[in-house]
Amino acid sequence: MYQANEHRYEKMSYRRVANTGLVLPAVSLGLWRGFGDERPLSNTRKVLLDAFDSGINHFDLANNYGPKPGSAESSFGAVFQSDLKPYRDEMIVSSKAGFDMWQGPYGSMSSKKHLVASMDQSLTRTGLDYFDIFYTHRPDEQTSFEETADTLDLFVKQGKALYIGISNYSKEQTEKMIKLFKERHTPFVIHQVSYNMLNREAEEGLLDVLQENKLGAIAYGPLAEGLLTDRSSQEIPADFPAHRTNSSLLAPENIASTQQKLRSLKKIADTREQTLSQLALAWLLKDPTVASVVIGSTNIDHVHDNLAALQHLEFSQSELNEIKTILHS
Repeated sequence: MYQANEHRYEKMSYRRVANTGLVLPAVSLGLWRGFGDERPLSNTRKVLLDAFDSGINHFDLANNYGPKPGSAESSFGAVFQSDLKPYRDEMIVSSKAGFDMWQGPYGSMSSKKHLVASMDQSLTRTGLDYFDIFYTHRPDEQTSFEETADTLDLFVKQGKALYIGISNYSKEQTEKMIKLFKERHTPFVIHQVSYNMLNREAEEGLLDVLQENKLGAIAYGPLAEGLLTDRSSQEIPADFPAHRTNSSLLAPENIASTQQKLRSLKKIADTREQTLSQLALAWLLKDPTVASVVIGSTNIDHVHDNLAALQHLEFSQSELNEIKTILHS
């Protein structure tokens, strides 16, 4: 029978989401890739339990994580039932809905029908009674934002979610949702956004909006899907999988510039006695608006390498200036 490490909270740093009662570990674990039906359940169990023993008490899911939609939630649910259920009150578990899940006009996006069906399916797959955070995974231009906000507010009133989040919303869309949630007194507290050293769109007003409205950010893709690693700093693999958030970086006309940035950043990491990944995570966490970063490693050694970033989060002004020069080159 699994028993959690009694020292699990001693090395992790925990950060409050703005002025809310929600507290997250600086490093969270996302189950986007490698935790569903493409890996044995034994590997998922090993990584989840090791992460929890290391102080990671926030697990981030979505209904479409897989690769088979729903399979990541099912895998998490199996480990929850077998090992983690006694620790439910220590855990923050989040999920999302909005991307493609099933056939027909209600199989995706953020209509009330899709969100309600997705919530019930996700609770069933995970075996949970409620989610600590439930997100609308992306804006739906075909459904009024009022309908989406009404539905998410309903989940809180039903006890199916404690807090509400949004993901992949622009600055302007976020401002609209903030207004709608304020009108409904919905506990909207966090925005999950793609944000890393190589993708800084969040800095174009979105982070300012969140700070002004006392909301938090949680960064997904903090390592640019693997670009911000020692391996890629040496040479970006020719078959590196392009994701929508890094595809422009890998375009033929940009890849040489991307490679040079990685090599220059690696030199700074070396002087700080960090890996490039650790530097990238620490750089994100320098901003108090960023409550947590979501890593997606399926390898325990990689998880611990990422956690080591917490040992050196401070930056000198000269380091910040040098990094800024590199990123804007």
